[in-house]
Amino acid sequence: MDSLEHLITRSIKTYYKSKLYAPIVFLVILIAVTFIFPIGHLLFPRTYSEDSISLYEMYNDGENYAKFDLKNLYFTGYTSKWLDRTRGYYYYTMINSECVIVLLDPDTCEQGSPTIEELTIKGEILYDSEAARNLLANLASDLNWSEEGILSTVSTYTISEPDATGPSAEAFQFFYTIFGLYSVASIIVYSLYIAFPVLSLPVQKTRAYGKPAEILEEAEEELATLPQLATEDMFITEHYFIETSSYGVAIVPIDAIIWIYKYSTMHKFLWHHFSITYTLHITAGKRHYIKCPKNIKSDIDGIMDYLAEANHDILVGFSEENRLKVEEIQNDFDVIRKITSFLSKRV
Repeated sequence: MDSLEHLITRSIKTYYKSKLYAPIVFLVILIAVTFIFPIGHLLFPRTYSEDSISLYEMYNDGENYAKFDLKNLYFTGYTSKWLDRTRGYYYYTMINSECVIVLLDPDTCEQGSPTIEELTIKGEILYDSEAARNLLANLASDLNWSEEGILSTVSTYTISEPDATGPSAEAFQFFYTIFGLYSVASIIVYSLYIAFPVLSLPVQKTRAYGKPAEILEEAEEELATLPQLATEDMFITEHYFIETSSYGVAIVPIDAIIWIYKYSTMHKFLWHHFSITYTLHITAGKRHYIKCPKNIKSDIDGIMDYLAEANHDILVGFSEENRLKVEEIQNDFDVIRKITSFLSKRV
């Protein structure tokens, strides 16, 4: 049958092509967000010496995050608090003959050192922030100076270290990086599986029963010759059970199957019942589990009857007795028993 030629290989390629769309779309979104927002500067900030800093140009160019080499910072006596916790300490320094307010992390300034001769920080450039205006208003009051006067002598741009290195910023960078790496890794792995199906997980899981490449070749040959039983996406050949659905691909030797059972699912929306589908569960040796969802009852029953006839050792149907037998066969609690035995000897 021409339609069954290399069906397993084609199904593996189709399955991973469908899985490839999500990480590609997600990666494109991450890249677009990186260009739209200053995320690139947050992740990979450039370092600026004091004489090369132009907060106006950097802010208007969208470079809101950077590393700054600063000198001669003086504590204003004011702190920034959030939820009764000191978030940072306000300092002022001269950058290119302009007085700039800098908010430092408590650890960076050693909980408010009076003066700091030199330091390098990662910070966010803020423009005309409400916190800075309140600070300057308080300073003007302390110095018996008008608010307009102090605003005219201090830059409207401030540098905030906590906004660039605080928990929320660190968490954002961590998850952004993790999601980006996961998307890239998924694209690479899925592309590899599409190019070389023998390396894919469905085929590699058969390593427990022999050489994956040989098992794939034999299963393809048996399926192409003539399957013993065939449904829309489940097949039984002389030696293998094969699934080639949109939910996954599986190959398992019939003589390795331990337990088979089915359960039904009613699909409904609000009070309307649409249909009932059946899921076939297969447990094979070496803790190989296969789930074939959304099938019709006659297909599932036919597969189960044929497998039970082909391998009389298969446990059929879900029951507590069968579940315990499978646990015993697979030694599911063997490790726990060994630990318990060891601890009892120690006691």
